[in-house]
Amino acid sequence: MTRQKKSLFVLMALLLMLVTILSACSKSGTVSKNNTSPSASGDGASSDAASKDPVTLRISEWGSPDEVAAYKVAIKKFEAKFPNVKVDLQHIATDYDTKLTTMVAGNDVPDIAMMESGTIAFPLAEQGKFYNLQEFMDSDPDISIDKLVPNIMYSLEPGNVIGIGPGPESFGLFYNEDIFKEAGISPPPAKASEAWTWDEFVDVAKQLTVDSKGRTAKDADFDPKNIKQYGVNASTWWGVYSNFIYSNGGDFISEDGKTFALNQPEAVEALQKVSDLMNVHHVSPSPVQAKNIPATNVALQTKKVAMAIDGQWASAALAQSKFNFNVGVLPVLKEPGTTIVAGMFSIFKSTKHPQESWELLKALLDPESSIDMITSGTWMPSYKNWYTDPALLAKWTENLDARPSAYKEAIIDVLLTKSHQTPTGYVKNFNKIMDIVNPALDKVWLGQQTAQEAMDSIAPKAQEQVQGRRDIAQ
Repeated sequence: MTRQKKSLFVLMALLLMLVTILSACSKSGTVSKNNTSPSASGDGASSDAASKDPVTLRISEWGSPDEVAAYKVAIKKFEAKFPNVKVDLQHIATDYDTKLTTMVAGNDVPDIAMMESGTIAFPLAEQGKFYNLQEFMDSDPDISIDKLVPNIMYSLEPGNVIGIGPGPESFGLFYNEDIFKEAGISPPPAKASEAWTWDEFVDVAKQLTVDSKGRTAKDADFDPKNIKQYGVNASTWWGVYSNFIYSNGGDFISEDGKTFALNQPEAVEALQKVSDLMNVHHVSPSPVQAKNIPATNVALQTKKVAMAIDGQWASAALAQSKFNFNVGVLPVLKEPGTTIVAGMFSIFKSTKHPQESWELLKALLDPESSIDMITSGTWMPSYKNWYTDPALLAKWTENLDARPSAYKEAIIDVLLTKSHQTPTGYVKNFNKIMDIVNPALDKVWLGQQTAQEAMDSIAPKAQEQVQGRRDIAQ
C-alpha cells in the first residue's frame, strides 16, 4: 500500500469514527425504546417523559386490599408526574410464585414485580432476570443506601442489588396492658438498653401463665394440661426464633458461608430456650396447643395470652380490636435485636423502559404513597428520614391507635440501630437447607429431642445444601 493510499485510508477511518461518535452523542440525550441498561446519567425517565413518547409499564404484585390500595395511590401520583407513562397493575391474589414463574417462562414478563426473598426472587436473579439496582442508585441523587433504613435491600452478591423492600417489618413483644395491671407486674421494657434478660422474661411469663384453677406456672401444683392463659405466644416460625439466634450471636450458616451453623452453641441455645418455653416452663403453647390460639390481636384481647412475639404488622389488627395493648422490646440473650423481613420490588431486564421502571419503583417506595397503610400499622416507611425527622416521624407514629406509647423505643429505635437482615436475604439455598431443618425442629418444639440432638442429627445433610452467603464476596 502506497503512502498516498495509506493517508486516504486513515482519513476515511477518522471520518467513520467521527460519525460513530456523533451518533452515540445524539442517542445519549434520550432513552432508546430497546435500551437494555440503565442510563449512566440516571435521568433517563425525565428525558423520556419530556419526549412525551407513550409508555406503558406493567407491574405484578400480591397483597391485601390495603396494600393494593397503596400501590394504586403510588401509581396515580407517578402517572401525574409522568403523564406519558401509564401503569398496568396486575394483582395476583393467589399462587403468585407459580403464576409469575409461568409468565416468565412464556416471555409474558412484567416490567416490575413484587418478589419474595425466600422463594422466587433469588432463583430468577440467578438466571440473570433482574437489573442491578445499584447501578440506578449510583447515578440517582434521590435514593441511596444511606437514605434507606437498614436491611431492606436484597443483593445477589455484594454490589448487585436485585430488589428493595417497600415496607420493612420488625419484631416486638406485644402485650395486653390490663393483664399486667391486674397482676401488678411491670410491663416489658421499651428501651433496648433495659430489655429483659431471658430469665426475667421467663419469670414474668410464668407469673402470667394461669391454669383453669387460677394457679400460675410458678405455683408447685400448677396444671400445665389445663392452661387458661399463656404468659406468651412464641410461634415456631424461623422469622420469630431468628431474633433470638442473632441475639445470642448465632446464625444459620457461618460467617464465611461454608458451614451449617444451627448446630453451633449460640444457635442451639436460642432454639432450646424457645422450646423450653413450651415444654419445660409451659408458658407458651406448643405447635399442637397453638392450633387453638387465635391471631395475636384476638389472643391478647381475650386474654388467651398475655404477651405475643410478633411482627410489627400485628399493630394494624391490634388497633382495630380496641383494647389496651402496647409493645416492648424483645428479651435478649446477649444483645438486643430484631430481624427485618420485607418483600421487594425488582425490575426485569426484559423491560423496554428501564428508566421509567426505576422511577416507578421509587414511587412505590415513597412513604407518602403508602401513608394510609403505614398509619394503619401494616407497614413502616422505607426512608430513614421518616424515622429521624420529627415532623415526618409524627405523621405515622403520633395520636394513632396502631402506634402505642412504647412504639418509638421498642420498634423504631431497635430497627434503626439493632436490626439484622432476614436469613432469606443472605443465606444461599435457604429453602433447601430449611427443608431439612424444619422436620428436625418439629421434634424440638414437641419436646421429643433437644435442639443439640436434632440439629446434630441433620447437620451432615444440611451441610450438603450449604452454598455460601450473598453478603460476602466469594
